[in-house]
Amino acid sequence: MDLFWNGAALGLAVAAPVGAIGLLCIRRTLEAGFWAGFSGGVGTALADALYALAAGLGLAAVAGAWVEHPVFAVIGAAMLLWLAWLAWSAVPPDAAAPVDVRNLGATAAGTFVLTLANPATIVSFAALLPVLGLAADATASDAVVLALGVFAGSLAWWAVLAGGLCLVRARMTRYAIQLLNRLAALGIAGFAAALLWRNFGTAGLF
Repeated sequence: MDLFWNGAALGLAVAAPVGAIGLLCIRRTLEAGFWAGFSGGVGTALADALYALAAGLGLAAVAGAWVEHPVFAVIGAAMLLWLAWLAWSAVPPDAAAPVDVRNLGATAAGTFVLTLANPATIVSFAALLPVLGLAADATASDAVVLALGVFAGSLAWWAVLAGGLCLVRARMTRYAIQLLNRLAALGIAGFAAALLWRNFGTAGLF
């Protein structure tokens, strides 16, 4: 069980820093309520767990090379820019929108793909696994236990973040929510630009 809790701590540490997915979660929660924001966290937690499993099975180098392909950078940046536009142009509703399971599934799938497009995640897992007690000769069952812990820790963070935002949301005006939407849009667009620069800028293409 120590491996599971170590994985949970790792999942929490990886999920907590505010990046593009965090901004999306914040925006969606303030705009449409808990489930709208939490569903994005589900996709991210699944991707984190998949990366942890790959690293635990010794596939980190293969997976890292796979997601480093420029196609993933272009797809990821395009998705982020589209989400940034949606955030900028969104009109805050007067009340939380009704939950639509199809929308929640699409949100989870979208954040899953965006998280997979970030190769730094699997590099982090590969570097930290020895520290967390997963040796090079670990079994497949050890890798699965660790991945389940990572999923639980990551998911716990998104639940706390979305839940806390819901408490604040009731006291926010529509103007404040719209302002946060536009700040989130600028932040998300910035992450898209950074993703493209990291993959193409250093090669002299920009």
